[in-house]
Order: sequence, then structure tokens, then C-alpha cells
Amino acid sequence: MMKMREDKLSLFRAGAFLTVASASFYLVSRAVFISFAGYSVFEKTIGIAFFLCEAFIMFHGISFFGGMYRLSRQKNIHPLPKDDKSMPAVAILIPARHEPEDVLENTVSNACYISYSNKNIYLLDDSSIEEYKKQAEQIADKYGCKLFRRRQRHGAKAGVINDCIKQLSEKYVAVFDVDQAPMDSFLDRTVPVLEANPELAFIQTPQYYSHLVPSKVSHGANMQQAIFYEYVCEFKNIEKIAMCCGTNVIFRVQAIIDVGGFDETTVTEDFATSLKLHSKGWKSIYDKRVSAIGQGPLNLSSYLSQQSRWAQGTIEVLKKIIKTFLRAPGAMKPIQWLEYFTTGSYYLVSWAYAFLVFLPIIYVFFSVPTFFMNPFVYSLTYVPYLIFSKYTFYSSMRRLNYTYPQIWQGQFLLFISLPTILMATLAGLLGFKSSFKITNKESISRVPYNRLWPQMLLCMVNLSAVTWSLNRFFYDWNPAVLVNCLWIIYHFLLTLSVFYFNEDIENVATVV
Repeated sequence: MMKMREDKLSLFRAGAFLTVASASFYLVSRAVFISFAGYSVFEKTIGIAFFLCEAFIMFHGISFFGGMYRLSRQKNIHPLPKDDKSMPAVAILIPARHEPEDVLENTVSNACYISYSNKNIYLLDDSSIEEYKKQAEQIADKYGCKLFRRRQRHGAKAGVINDCIKQLSEKYVAVFDVDQAPMDSFLDRTVPVLEANPELAFIQTPQYYSHLVPSKVSHGANMQQAIFYEYVCEFKNIEKIAMCCGTNVIFRVQAIIDVGGFDETTVTEDFATSLKLHSKGWKSIYDKRVSAIGQGPLNLSSYLSQQSRWAQGTIEVLKKIIKTFLRAPGAMKPIQWLEYFTTGSYYLVSWAYAFLVFLPIIYVFFSVPTFFMNPFVYSLTYVPYLIFSKYTFYSSMRRLNYTYPQIWQGQFLLFISLPTILMATLAGLLGFKSSFKITNKESISRVPYNRLWPQMLLCMVNLSAVTWSLNRFFYDWNPAVLVNCLWIIYHFLLTLSVFYFNEDIENVATVV
């Protein structure tokens, strides 16, 4: 059995290495062919843009698969609690604003059952509606936790946490969103590690969605979370720059004070605060053991709202990363800066991918050549990359016991969020401000299709392009038309999944 596991791990490592190698070889080959392409300036400009989009996407792919390779060579060691009998005071902060009563009460009650005696629970109620204020007061009174309110709102979640911390005397603060219920061992696992490592600013643990709800969106979102928390967070942990994810995390108060508090200038205050801490020399740890369970978006409306917030906030932080790097390039190691730039630019992949989605359509309608490469060389370079990347990705998720339908759910759901992410990243680049909005945990009805008009428009454009390309191929028998037609069909099928995810849900029962 041990030999079988080692053989599979060796194949996984080989797949990750070959993916990176084949991607690099493909990009070099493409660059050579473009440099010698004898086309018009307009056609060559489109072709270069095509190549740059491919290169940007593959850069992120190389970063991901390279991280998988490094991770496969690491020993699976968790930050274990040290033999420390001290019990420093910990404040458990639960920020809330207009949250469903049952969800809020579930998190507060779970926090009360955390098996750590020297703790104080603070319900940070930032509600402006009287009904929610009364619910928070009743829950705080019922469970004996402290209710914190502020007079003036600023900085959304980051602001209320900062205001609360100013009045605390505890050494550490643990933060839980109201849809993430902590397990009783959370502080027993994390506090001794912080005590033994004074350079640690925080310990992050994963978000794990636990639904007993027949929601395709929640399952697809959970699949995406699995990729992020099972792999991406682990990559960054190797370089000692695990990033804060906003919940299920415990901070050293001294570190937060040292950087002037949580960043209040962006809706992704967790990512921005991580940058502040790491650029000042603080370290962090990611412990992938599940220490809290919760719930994510249940329908397309809440999922797209969540993606929009994350995309815009991440781009806002990317601008901070660039400014921080230009001001103090020596604040972090080159590999750490690279990890920050990769994470900060992740949602810009949507622009590159959108360009690639429309290129086959442009070709079949207007016959604009964009791919200046010998078909035989293309087969020798791109096809191996495609095979190795798919093998490595799917085998990695299968190692975590995810099925192929579950993996596809996550990929399809991400694709139909493309228009939403495009608009959100544009807003972030242009500096438009957006207010923090909680992810709706109650709305589970079908989204009106007029609100999904970008996805509907993309469906119609792809369908028209498929029809026209088949007509062209029937008369011209041009292989290039057929290749582009196959890509359009692929994108059309991905877009059609909007009908699969947009659903009404009955007999709802949510347990966390």
C-alpha cells in the first residue's frame, strides 16, 4: 500500500514538472513563430495580443503547478501545539451586520463551546436596522457574550474590528464570520503555537463549506474553495507568507497594532492586512486542519456578488502591492513578492481568458488570422502541455477524493462568473469604491435571466458563431475553421451551464 502511494506521488510530481516544462517550451516556440510571421501590422498586433494572453494564463498555470511540485516534496507537517501550560487571554470576535438570526446564533453558541477557559466572546454588531439590533442583543444576553457597538461606521468589517481592538486587553484575537462556526479545539491548536513563536502575526485555518442543501452553486463554490485551501494556501505556507482569509484566523494583537490596524481602504481587508504585516517582517502560518465549518453562497446571485467583491478587492490590493514593492523592494524575499503579485493579479486572468474566448469568434466571422504557428509544431508543444496539465490537476483533486463531476461543477461555475469578474476588476482598476456586502445566506431563488444578460448574450454569440463556422467549413473545408469551431462549441457548452446553476431550491435544511 505504501509503495502504491509513493508510485502515485512520483507520477504526480512528474506530471507537475512536465506541465511546467511543456508550458515553457510552448511559449518559447510561439514567440519564435510570431517574430517571423509575415502578416499585416493589424493581424500581427492581434496575434501578439493573443500570445500575451496565453502567456499570462500560463504564467499563473506555471505558478500553480510549480507550487504543486514543491508541495509534493514537503513533509506533511502541521504546526503542532507546544508543551505550554500558559493560557493567555483570547478575544473571540464575531463581526455581524444584518445577519440571519439562526446563522448568527449558531456561530455564537459554537464559540461558547470552544474548550479554552481564558476566552472572552465579543459580538461586534454593526447593524443599522432595529430588528437585527434586537436579535443581536438577545443572542448576546442568552450566551453571556459581550456586545460591542460603535457610534460611527467606517471601514466596514475592518473598521469595527479596529474599533473593538482599541478597547481590548487580550493578547490574541480570533475572528470568525457569522457563517463560520468554530470547533472546540480551535484555540487549543493555535494559541500554544503563537506563544512559542513570537514572530508569528497570525495563524490561518481553512474555510470548509458544510451544506445539507441540494444547491449546485454551493457545491461548485465548495470545489473552488477546496482548490484554494488545499493547495494554494499550502504553497504560500512553504514560503512563510500564508495569507489571511478574513475568518477562522487568530491574530497577535501586538502585530495588528504594529501595522496600524486592519486595512480599511478595501473590501478585501484580509489580503491587504496580510501585505502590511509581511512587509513589516511579521510571519504567518497556514494550518490546513479544519477548525471551523460554515456555509457559502446558495444561489447564483449570492455567488456572483461574492466573486465581484473578491475580484474588485483583490485588484485594489494589487495596486497596493505595486506601491509597496516600489517603495520598499527589500521588505520581502523575491519569491514572496512573486507570490503576492501572482495572487494580486489572479482575477486579471479573466481578461486574458475573455480575449481567448472571442478570438475564435472573430476568426470565423472575419477571417482574421491570429495564430502564427506551424500545426505540426503546435501539436508537439501545446498538446503535451494540455495533457500534462489536465492529468496533474485532475489527479491532484482525485487524491483529495473529489469526483470528476464535482471538479467540473467548480470549473463551470467559475466560467459563467467571467462577465461579473470582468466588470469588478475594471472597477478596481479605475478606483471605483464599492460598499461591503455580506454574502446572502437566505436567498435561494432562481435569478431572473434579465439580470444574467451578459451570460445570455455570450450564449447567443457563441451559438451564432457555431452555426456560421459549420456553414463555412461545409463549403470551404478549411481545417482552421473546424479547429476554431471546436473551441467555440466548448465555450458555448460552458456558458450553457448557467441554466444548470440557476435553480430554485426546496426543502432547505442548513447545518453547520
